[in-house]
Amino acid sequence: MASQNDRTVESRRAESPHDPAAATEPGGDHAWEQRIAALPTEHPLRSAGVADSPLISTLRGLPAAHTPVWFMRQAGRSLPEYRAAREGTGMLEACLTPDLVAEITLQPVRRHGVDAAIFFSDIVVPMKLASVAVDIVAGRGPVLDHPVRTAADVTALPELPDSALDPIREAVARTVAELGDTPLIGFAGAPFTIAAYAVEGGPSRDHLRPRTMMHADPASWTALAEWAARTSGAFLRAQVEAGASAVQLFDSWAGSLSLADYEAHVQRHSADALAAVADLGVPRIHFGTGTGELLAAMRDAGADAVGVDYRIPLDVASQRLGGRTVVQGNIDPALLAAPREVLHEHARDVLRRGRSAPGHVVNLGHGVPPETDPDVLSELVTFIHKETR
Repeated sequence: MASQNDRTVESRRAESPHDPAAATEPGGDHAWEQRIAALPTEHPLRSAGVADSPLISTLRGLPAAHTPVWFMRQAGRSLPEYRAAREGTGMLEACLTPDLVAEITLQPVRRHGVDAAIFFSDIVVPMKLASVAVDIVAGRGPVLDHPVRTAADVTALPELPDSALDPIREAVARTVAELGDTPLIGFAGAPFTIAAYAVEGGPSRDHLRPRTMMHADPASWTALAEWAARTSGAFLRAQVEAGASAVQLFDSWAGSLSLADYEAHVQRHSADALAAVADLGVPRIHFGTGTGELLAAMRDAGADAVGVDYRIPLDVASQRLGGRTVVQGNIDPALLAAPREVLHEHARDVLRRGRSAPGHVVNLGHGVPPETDPDVLSELVTFIHKETR
C-alpha cells in the first residue's frame, strides 16, 4: 500500500506529467501549447522563439541544432567584468539590485556564447526577502544571526510577502529584454538545503543538526521544510512569471542524506517547491551534489531533467533514471585547468555517455571555480557546439 509520502509525491507529478518521449509524438506541439497556456502572452516561451532554442528543445525531449551548454556559476568571480561590476557591493545587496543582477546574468552569455543564462542570485536571497537575519560572510558563506532549532524558532519564521519579490521580477524582466532567443533559467535553493542552513546557522561539513532534527523533532522539521518549500516556490514562481523559461532547484547538501531519509523527510518538500511552477509549464531541472543514490527520487519530485555531478558517469546516471529522463552535466570542474587535449577528450566522453539519455544538457558536475580562465570556458562552448552540431 502506498504511503502518504508516496501519494503526495505522485500527486505533484500528476499536476504536470512530462514524459520527454511524448514531445516527439503526433500532437506534441499542441501538447506544448497547452502546457504553457497559463504563461502571459508576452512571456519569452510564447513570443520570442525561446521554445525552439537548443536548451528548451532538449528539455522537451526534441532534437536540437546542437547539444546545449551552460555552466553553474558562469556568472561570477571567474569573470573580470563581474568583479568590476560588483566592486564595493556586498553579495546580497548585488542580488537585490535589478540593473546589476541583469548585467551580471548577461555577462557570460555575451562572453561565452552559452545556450542559457542562469539568474544571478543566491540560495539565501528568499530568506533575506522574508526578513530572516542572514548575511553572506566572505570566506565562510551564508550565516544566520539566530539558527532555527526549536519549534518556537520555526513558528517565529516570517512568511515571504509577495511584494518583497518585486526586485526579483524587475531583474528578470530587465534580463530577458536583452536575451532575445536565449532562455533564462530561474534559480532557487531546495528546501533541504535552505532548512539545513537555517538549522546549522551557516555552512556545515556533515549537516548533522538538520539530519538529527528530522528524527528527534520530526514535527518541527516538517514545519521548517514546509516553510522553506513555500519560500523557494514563491521565489521560483516570481522568476517564471517575469520571464524565466526554465527553472533549476539546487540541493547543495542533499548528498549528506540516505535515500531513506530523503524519501521520508525531504522529497515531498522539494516536490512542493517544484509544484509552485507546475501550472506554468516551464521545464524544471533538479540538481544536487553527491546525490548519485538519489537521482530517481529527485526526478520523481517533479523534475523534467536531473543534474548529475562529476562523481558518476552520465550513462550510469541515465541507467539509474530508467533511460527516460533528460540529464544535465557533468564535466569535472577540475579539468578546466588541465591541458586542452585532456579537457576535450573528457568532454567527448561526457557527450558520448550523455547520448544514453533522451536528452543531454552539457554542464559542469558543479560550479565554475573562481580561478577558472574565462577563455577556457568560451573555447569549451565552441568545442561542444562543433562536436554536436
